[in-house]
Amino acid sequence: MERFEYATAQDPHRNYCLWQYAPAAPAEDKFRAVNLLYHSFELAGADARLYDMVDALREAIGPFRTVFGIKLVEGRLAWEYYFYDYERRGRAVSISRVIEALRPFARCDIRPNESLPYFMFSIDIDGALARGERKLDVVHMYLGNPGSTVSSGIAYALRPEGSTLENFYFFFDAATQREAAASKIFCSPYVDPAAIRPERILLPELADCHTICVANKQKNDCVYFSGVNVDQLQFFLGRIGYPPEIQRMVRENRASLDHLRYDVGIDFRIENGEMKVLKSGYYGVF
Repeated sequence: MERFEYATAQDPHRNYCLWQYAPAAPAEDKFRAVNLLYHSFELAGADARLYDMVDALREAIGPFRTVFGIKLVEGRLAWEYYFYDYERRGRAVSISRVIEALRPFARCDIRPNESLPYFMFSIDIDGALARGERKLDVVHMYLGNPGSTVSSGIAYALRPEGSTLENFYFFFDAATQREAAASKIFCSPYVDPAAIRPERILLPELADCHTICVANKQKNDCVYFSGVNVDQLQFFLGRIGYPPEIQRMVRENRASLDHLRYDVGIDFRIENGEMKVLKSGYYGVF
């Protein structure tokens, strides 16, 4: 890869919610997570302007403030960037600021209401966007869910013509709330508890993660495992069937990636007693 970045002792370590975590091993001179993103760009033959967008976002909001998701959708790679500012109305990282940072690459007709108390938003990324061949036509905005007994959020899709409800997210402590997470999974029209056991979804190989997130989406559900180690990431990539080059990159560079904690997610439906994976992703920060 032409671009490659090495960690320093001063690098912060943040998960896909931008929550701090202690590195799993000494980090200095090992790989930064962004190398996984760059590798996926290279593998997909991505437009060079995708790399320039990384630089533009770092310049606009600072380093280690953008979460990236490397997605596998119907056998092809795709990307999503996530932005957080828990100050809500007092935020420094806003939808408007990110739209402005990406204006040299992508047109956007969305006019966000910055008085809304959102704490997170995301955008879908691809080469066509970077080349200016399509507009940035949707922003996924997340608000809190007061009254929930666990940490929870609600996602809306913002488009020039208005907003629509997308998803509900619920976060469970993997060590103490696993049964509650399983109960939440089965509160869905897409999961029949008589047809599948919880461990087919709450994968035992990822059981000792830090947090389990269950999402109810419009046409399917999703489960995320946050805080897995590099070996569990490797298991996930193999289980889902990511390209061999991605699996090899993690396997051959295990010693340079063992300091990071990873987050992985699976969009699924249960069909004929089997878990059908519709989309998946693994996450890092740049």
